[in-house]
Amino acid sequence: MGDIHGCDDRLAALHALIHDDLAARPAAKTALVHLGDYVDRGPDSRGVLARIADPRIAGVSVINLRGNHEAMMLAALDGTARAVDDWLRNGGDATLESFGLSPDADPASWPAAVGDAVIARLAALPMTWAAGSYVFVHAGLRPGVPVAAQADHDLLWIRDPFLDHAGDFGAVVVHGHTPCREPEVRPNRIGIDTGAVMGGALTCVVLEGDTLGFLQA
Repeated sequence: MGDIHGCDDRLAALHALIHDDLAARPAAKTALVHLGDYVDRGPDSRGVLARIADPRIAGVSVINLRGNHEAMMLAALDGTARAVDDWLRNGGDATLESFGLSPDADPASWPAAVGDAVIARLAALPMTWAAGSYVFVHAGLRPGVPVAAQADHDLLWIRDPFLDHAGDFGAVVVHGHTPCREPEVRPNRIGIDTGAVMGGALTCVVLEGDTLGFLQA
């Protein structure tokens, strides 16, 4: 699933569609991968974080990956002035408001309002996940670098060197981060950030062997 950015209503609707799809077409083993950027910009980052922690979709293993916005949030909660400014400029004010905080509140008060459990879950988010012929990551991969050797900054932030690359990454890369009007399906990558927080759809790609489809809310 692509970037959610605080759109908990869209997330709830898409989870319902996933539930219905699985009820209609049961699978022996199913994984739901959220590709990161759960927070910022949209109205209910707190609700999104709670929902991805417990989606309540029976029979589904849930993998929540880290996005660049979770990384910015964690850095800001550590309290350095530059990290605080970076986060607020990138939509962190909306996340604070969802936790009942004013963006003008003392940053030292933010961790207590967010809560230790939420912070611990954010800190534990992995960068990548792989299954079959696919690798899942928030932003993408640097061409020519094995997945295990990728820099965290690239996994969270990369755009042009990855998006423009036509070669093989060793697996099909499923990613978000770079918004597009419709899902982008290339031989080497599938981009599914369709700009939910900007008025587009929230998109989930459904992968079954070598076939794919999409669910959107």
